[in-house]
Amino acid sequence: MNPEPKSSMSEESEISNPPRRYFTRQRRQLTDSARRNMGQAASLHLTKLQQRLQKNARIGLYYDGFGELSTQPILEWCQRLGYFSYLPVVGSLGHANNGFEDKRLRFVPIYHSKLLNVPTRIHQLGMKQNHHRRLLWARELDVVICPLVAVDLNGNRMGMGGGFYDTTLSKVYRSGTKKPLKIGWCYDFQVVEQLARQPWDVPLDGLITPSGIRWF
Repeated sequence: MNPEPKSSMSEESEISNPPRRYFTRQRRQLTDSARRNMGQAASLHLTKLQQRLQKNARIGLYYDGFGELSTQPILEWCQRLGYFSYLPVVGSLGHANNGFEDKRLRFVPIYHSKLLNVPTRIHQLGMKQNHHRRLLWARELDVVICPLVAVDLNGNRMGMGGGFYDTTLSKVYRSGTKKPLKIGWCYDFQVVEQLARQPWDVPLDGLITPSGIRWF
């Protein structure tokens, strides 16, 4: 399929994104069994990501605490191949100069075989996170698996609205650095034709769904 022509900024500004609740409602309607089965189906495509990684790669993933596609298969894949896995931490840097919480994520190592067994605290925004003294920056990882609400055919990602991943990854993206690879992980119904893109948005390098893998 030929790639869609890139829209101008004026055209992009006219695009109206579907509401986040449209996708989150569909996610929450899935049974635990369906989520696990689709997570396993998506994990079959991780072998194509493996082709781009070196030995002992560092992989950042996340807790699937809001009905997202299960990320447990990613952790199991990492452990089978000897990759090091990490989870994001929000707020580890305290507050920025403007007094608001610094949105840059850092990442802590996972020492458990199941995400359910990782000791966590609940952040004020509702997500689970683990705390550890050894924290890595995103630039120290080889891959960051990014949560998303929706993604389009050009790799533009709609997040939860907090801006944590865009803030975390923007500096390395603007510099042209290829590391880390930014990979989306979601259900097929979260893929849409086109989303509006803002100047601060960081696009994905690839996307994995139960039906396959796509590179942008």
